[in-house]
Parts: sequence; C-alpha cells; structure tokens
Amino acid sequence: MKKPARTIFGRLLRHSSGLFGIVILATVVIMALAAGIFFPNGPFTISGPPRSWPGAVEGYPLGTDALGRNMLASLLYGARVSLAVGATAAAVSLVIGTLVGAIAGYYGGTIDDILMRLTDAMQTIPSFLASIAIVGVLGASMGTIISAIAIVSWPMIARLVRADFLRLRTYDFVQSCRIIGMSDIRIIFQQILPNCLAPIIVSASVLVATAIITEASLAFLGLGDPNVMSWGTILSVGRPELRAGWYMTALPAGALVLTVLALNLIGDALNDVLNPRLKERS
Repeated sequence: MKKPARTIFGRLLRHSSGLFGIVILATVVIMALAAGIFFPNGPFTISGPPRSWPGAVEGYPLGTDALGRNMLASLLYGARVSLAVGATAAAVSLVIGTLVGAIAGYYGGTIDDILMRLTDAMQTIPSFLASIAIVGVLGASMGTIISAIAIVSWPMIARLVRADFLRLRTYDFVQSCRIIGMSDIRIIFQQILPNCLAPIIVSASVLVATAIITEASLAFLGLGDPNVMSWGTILSVGRPELRAGWYMTALPAGALVLTVLALNLIGDALNDVLNPRLKERS
C-alpha cells in the first residue's frame, strides 16, 4: 500500500534515531552547500602556515594541513564530493538492480536463470577489489569512480526486487491486470513495483553509505579524482603526519563516521516506519 511522502517523513521525524540521523545528514548537506560560499577559491589554495593546529592561527578554526591548506575548506568540499558520489552511485545501482530484479522476477524461467547467473557472477567478485580494478584500468575520475561503485552495488538490489516480484506476481491484482489486457510494462512499473518500494528505499540509505566509504577508501589509496578534494584524499595527505598532527586524519575520519552513522540511523528508522510489523515483533 502506498504511503504519502509527508506522512512517512513526519513519522521519521518522530523516530528518535531517525531524527538524529536527519539532523546529522542535514548538517553535512549544509556543509556541502556552504563550501563555495565561504571558500570561493576552492580547497586547494595554500593560504596559511603548514601544520597549524586547530585554533592556533586566527582564521583557521580547524587548522591547516601539511601544505598549509585550510582544513575547514577541505572538509566542506569533501562533504560535497562524498554526497555527490554516494547519491549518484546509489541512484545508478538502484536503477540497474531494480530493472534486473523486476524483469527476472516477473518473467521467471530462462530469463530469470540468465539474469540471476549474471548476478551470482557479479557477487563472487569482492566489490572493493572490483572497484579498484575498474578505476585502475579506466583511470581515476569522478565518472569512473561512480560507475565502478554502481557496477559492484546493483546485485544486492536485484535480488531484493526479484524476491518481491516472485511473491507479488501471483497475487490476484496482478492476474486481474493480465486479464484486462494490461501490458507487462504497465504491470511491472505501475502495479508491482510501487508495492516493492519500502525495502528499496531502506536499502538506498545503505547503498549511499557504502558508496561514500568506497570512494573515501579509493581516494585514500591514491585512486581518487585528483581534481576534487575528498575526505579520503584528506586522510591520505594526513596519514604521514599522524603522530605529529593527528587532527589531520581525525577530522575527515570523524566526518566519515558521522555521515555513515546518520545514513544507517535513517535506514533503521525507515525500516521501522515502512515495516511497522517488524517493530511490533521486536
């Protein structure tokens, strides 16, 4: 059954962990939006003394890195990159996984076998190693990183959607649609898919969090886009300074932890809101 977006959001706000996650995520979004306003010259500008601790130099509340770049500017621009990569990669993987799962679950038979064997083959490859291989071969750019993350993330969604389609395609309302001559495309996208949105929406938060972590890990290993400032890039630059200036790694690591925590809390809250029966059983 469909639920109005306002009702879902209102219940999410009344959920303690959901509200906490929304507040943290909203803060990260504001950081990303404010990056260009407060630091129009970008995060790569060397504007202060290197290795300045937070609060030690006026105008640098979070200090500077080993090159003298403003840590606050780096964190704000890093939030922009993380959110962009996470949202875009999750959206692409959701589209691919939903299409594959819907077609496999609705038609079954040989089509289902072919698509599921392809899904199995993708899942046998460690996702992070596959991302490294793709980025290493095609080159480090935002487009390549997003594509690599999406390619390794869609199988989970495909299996989830397929399971729901296998269940729902036998329901009476689907049989009625077939009897009146409704096309397969309309049945898939107008009748069955809306009833599968709850688990897809919950999984979306996990996909975004995973994409953010994967991008940061790639950037930490030197496989990030050199033209953008990522939280993983900040971690990579600060790693040699870990003993003398641990704040250079603590700040981006804390931002990553809080963002992923917020997305996980929102996912858990959405699970309770969209699946109230699960909450009643617990």
